[in-house]
Amino acid sequence: MNHSIHSADRSTHLKIVVVALVAGIAVAAFGISARTGADYSQTAQVVKAGKAVIVTSSSTTTVR
Repeated sequence: MNHSIHSADRSTHLKIVVVALVAGIAVAAFGISARTGADYSQTAQVVKAGKAVIVTSSSTTTVR
């Protein structure tokens, strides 16, 4: 029995690729199914700017 991936035969490489693909698909499916169960509705809220305020080093505010 050889414990190196470099000297493994073609069928061993194919088995590793298939197992990795199945595991990746399973993780992706689990993530998608877990996310669609929650209600993540995003609504846009408009924030209007107020008056411009400048703070100086003398701790006074000037409203323009």
